[in-house]
Amino acid sequence: MTASSSNHRNLPGAPSLIEHKKMRFLIINKPTQATMPQFIKELRKNGARIVVRCCDPSYDIDPLKKEGISVLDFPFEDGAAPPADLVRQWLELVGDTFKEDPENCIAVHCVAGLGRKRRGAINQRQLDFLERYKPTNRRGSCRLM
Repeated sequence: MTASSSNHRNLPGAPSLIEHKKMRFLIINKPTQATMPQFIKELRKNGARIVVRCCDPSYDIDPLKKEGISVLDFPFEDGAAPPADLVRQWLELVGDTFKEDPENCIAVHCVAGLGRKRRGAINQRQLDFLERYKPTNRRGSCRLM
């Protein structure tokens, strides 16, 4: 798995492009009305046609729809691990998206983006979740040990 920043590598808030087994994910800041044009520019630059919000909706998605970009809401508590059903939905989305178009990129953002590109950014609850996570089948079902 490789990660690169599409802007200045060490600036907080710079988008990060994660590539894994020919799949591409853009980890990006949540847009505001003022930053929406730059947000759309970054999505286009990276070929992202899907945005996954891991927080409650807080901005108008019409400008994204006009650009042909879908927005999906997968909210869960900030700083927490996602519930099993959300993990299943995410894995289905990833599988379907890259099967349909291997050149696609999925953009993801949360409330503040604090958990990316920083040493120690994963908190204990999230680490516990990752240590207990076991996939049960290829379509994304999971169980926690």
